[in-house]
Amino acid sequence: MRTDLAPIGRPAEGAAGRIVRRLAGAVAAGLLAACSGPPAGGESYFPLERGHRWVYDSASEWENNTVEREQIVLSTHGEESLESGGRAWRRRSASGVDYWLRADDTGIFRVASKTDLEAEPAPDKAPRYVLKQPLAVGTQWQATTTAYLLRRRAEFPPEIRHTHQPVMMQYRIEALGEKVATRAGAFTDCIRVKGDAAMRLFADPVNGFKDMPLTTLEWYCKGVGLVKLERREPAQSTFLSGGTLTMELTEWQ
Repeated sequence: MRTDLAPIGRPAEGAAGRIVRRLAGAVAAGLLAACSGPPAGGESYFPLERGHRWVYDSASEWENNTVEREQIVLSTHGEESLESGGRAWRRRSASGVDYWLRADDTGIFRVASKTDLEAEPAPDKAPRYVLKQPLAVGTQWQATTTAYLLRRRAEFPPEIRHTHQPVMMQYRIEALGEKVATRAGAFTDCIRVKGDAAMRLFADPVNGFKDMPLTTLEWYCKGVGLVKLERREPAQSTFLSGGTLTMELTEWQ
């Protein structure tokens, strides 16, 4: 998703909502004129066809023991034509953001997005995949990310993402056929994806600048899609506060 930074005017949301913008639309390839591939239905690890709905419970916990919770709701609304050319499958977040995705033999990727405050969908410029083919251990791709949880303890604005450029995250399929238990049920045949990145920040006068790790684990299950996510951004610094975010599927159809 572009960078994962929210554009001015986007509805307010927590760290989980910002991360889900990458996953719900996840990100994409320049605007393609070709038609999107047909949805794979119950065989897909990221269903696109109309009529699906996912509800996630998310919790962001910072190193100062502050906890924020929010509910994330996503739904699919079928295939549509884009004015910029071609057709794509629309997903919508209850926070007021729409995403258009395509699927082909390279994977599943987003091609455009739009907030409720924008008149027309904005095409994505650089490739950024939700899942890349082949679906095999070792498949890798890259996408930009930012610090969703790292904060300054005594400066304004506290959020690092407002003042630092996005960094590149390396994604890799780590495992196939995993079993995952959630409040929405127990799932088998799941893909585990890991993302690793680092953001160089001034930690404190003793340590100076350090590469702060940003890591993400995502589980996609056949016929369901994303069922669980874990994001870790530790700081262990006198100037910075880090945290963890977890998302768990609670309802789906």
